[in-house]
Amino acid sequence: MATKTHTYRAAVVWTGDRGVGTRGYRDYARDHEIRADGKPPIPGSADPAFRGDSARWNPEELLVASISTCHQLWYLHLCSDAGVVVTAYADQASGEMLETEDGGGRFVAVTLRPHARLAAGADVAVAEALHARAHNLCFIANSVNFPVAVEASFETEG
Repeated sequence: MATKTHTYRAAVVWTGDRGVGTRGYRDYARDHEIRADGKPPIPGSADPAFRGDSARWNPEELLVASISTCHQLWYLHLCSDAGVVVTAYADQASGEMLETEDGGGRFVAVTLRPHARLAAGADVAVAEALHARAHNLCFIANSVNFPVAVEASFETEG
C-alpha cells in the first residue's frame, strides 16, 4: 500500500513587544498569535508559571488538546464505520509536564478521559474496544515520546 505525505503549515507571530523588545526578561509579553490562511487566529501565550497570560492558549494546553481531538476524530470515525451511534462526546484530558532544573522540561504523560453518550441499543463492548483502535491510529499520539492513557466512560440513552 502506498503511503501519503501531508504537509501542515502554521504561522506564529509574536505580538508581545511593549515598545522595548526583549531588553529585559520582564519587559516583554509572551503573547503571540497562531495563524493559518482562512482561519481565525488563536491567541497564544506562555503558561502563567512562565510569565504568560492565562486568558490565552499556551503550547502545553495545545499539545494536550491536539492529542485529545485527534483521538476524538478517529473514535467518531470508527464508531460510524462500526454502526455504534455516538450522540455526545466530551473529553477532560490532562497532561503532566516535568520541569527540569535547567529550566527545560518535557511531558511525561497525557491522560484522555473521553465520555461518550451512545444511542439506545449500542454495543458498549464494541464502543469501548474502538477506543483502543482510535488510540493506535491517532497521528498525534503516535508522534509523541510519552505514554498516552485512555480512561473512557460511557452512558447509553433510554
